[in-house]
Amino acid sequence: MSTPVNSSLLDRFRAIIERRLGLQFDDTRQGWLEDLLRRRIESAHQAGELYLAQLEYGAAPDQLTALAQELTVPETYFFRSSDQLRALQEQVLPERLRAQAARRCVRILSAGCASGEEPYSIAMALYGLLPDASWQLSIHAVDVNPAMLEKARRGHYTAWSLRETPAAMRDRWFRPIGSKVALDDTIRAAVTFEERNLNADDANFWRSGSFDVVFCRNVLMYFAPQAAQAAVARIARSLTPGGVLFLGHAETLRNLSQDFHLRHTHGTFYYERKVAQQPDIGAQAQAHAPATAADPSALTARALDRGESWVEAIGEATARVRALTTQPRSGPRPDAAQNSHLGRALDLFRQERFADALGLVQALPSESTRDPDMLLLHAVLLVHRGQLKEAKETCHRLLSIDGLNAGAHYVLALCREGCGDYTGSADCDQVAVYLDPAFAMPRLHLGLLARRAGDRDAMRRELQQAMVLLQREDASRLLLFGGGFDRSALLGLCRTELRAIGGVS
Repeated sequence: MSTPVNSSLLDRFRAIIERRLGLQFDDTRQGWLEDLLRRRIESAHQAGELYLAQLEYGAAPDQLTALAQELTVPETYFFRSSDQLRALQEQVLPERLRAQAARRCVRILSAGCASGEEPYSIAMALYGLLPDASWQLSIHAVDVNPAMLEKARRGHYTAWSLRETPAAMRDRWFRPIGSKVALDDTIRAAVTFEERNLNADDANFWRSGSFDVVFCRNVLMYFAPQAAQAAVARIARSLTPGGVLFLGHAETLRNLSQDFHLRHTHGTFYYERKVAQQPDIGAQAQAHAPATAADPSALTARALDRGESWVEAIGEATARVRALTTQPRSGPRPDAAQNSHLGRALDLFRQERFADALGLVQALPSESTRDPDMLLLHAVLLVHRGQLKEAKETCHRLLSIDGLNAGAHYVLALCREGCGDYTGSADCDQVAVYLDPAFAMPRLHLGLLARRAGDRDAMRRELQQAMVLLQREDASRLLLFGGGFDRSALLGLCRTELRAIGGVS
């Protein structure tokens, strides 16, 4: 007879999983969790209340281990993140070698290593890259699932695990053994494995400066927000200044940490632990203020046909904005001392009182202008006015506070385009897209940059994605970033450009 599981037991079970392991499961997994709880209770030969009590208070560590095995059975394979491994080889390792010249040791952690494919891929990628025999490469790998760790230590894998492994690596480091392949002992010896719960704060393990590089890929996405924040804080503490964190491609540190700079190289993103006075991504951008006012009824397609930039097109469509930012409307000027909140500035922006909004922001005391949202509004207002150099500087002030602000990276993309740096502009857009995949405007901008470059495939891909995102983009964000155009005008622009290359019906 099946063990009954009521809602009270299930809710308590979910809370224990979150507190002890950091994992969070939404209501779509409720049936699966109910089946899991029933099986674990029956396996323990205990009443449900007693089983949960032991989990809750740590009275039966073997039960938590068994539960972790059922909750964490990931699908992974060798060289899964080849772009990140290239970045590690060609960008991160040389930087770490310079930083650790006195210690002559580079230490890498694979957190949530599962059955070992990730740390072994790191070992293969870095084999032979140390300057000489006096250097040491330490690769440590941890996971909460002991069954996966045992498989990792054994080093036997199926051909499916090697499906993305370069042929040269397969031939060099693997040999057939029955229906499987065995990893060479040289690579096996390069990695040490340890059972460890990433949700537990062990001060001895996460001590300051323990690691130069941490891979924590596709782990945080399963954590509850509070548990993810705590885990990232431990990782940040354990990294040397300038040390690097690699996440999964679908993961970001947005809303989790301000301890890192975002970096972009070799077609991938990673995070670098902050060092005092270190510039963030895009710090070398230069910008000037182009654009002239024109008839606002002349929509962007005509400007784009003349080869002008999106920034210049914004200038044409928002001539009224330029006029408003040059001459304030009549009436009393807002008292900055009484109206120092973002809401007041946004209200002025919404009313098209751009000069008043800009004046309010510029008149704020210095401590108020460190508010990220106010800085972002200030940068947007400066772009509307064509003051791209000042907008760029404002964005960098914002990014020194919040380096993961997608809006600031998009505004920087406009500034870079304005000075003719189209590659740098696209890079900033890509950062914004990575940080916020639902953000429509950097997609649209990437499409227009691809149009300029004559890349029809990229143009089609980006503008089609922009149309999808524009349909559900928040109205206030469209107001802030839409360049003076409403949703229908931006959708119309996408359709017009796509029709020109046969990309939309």
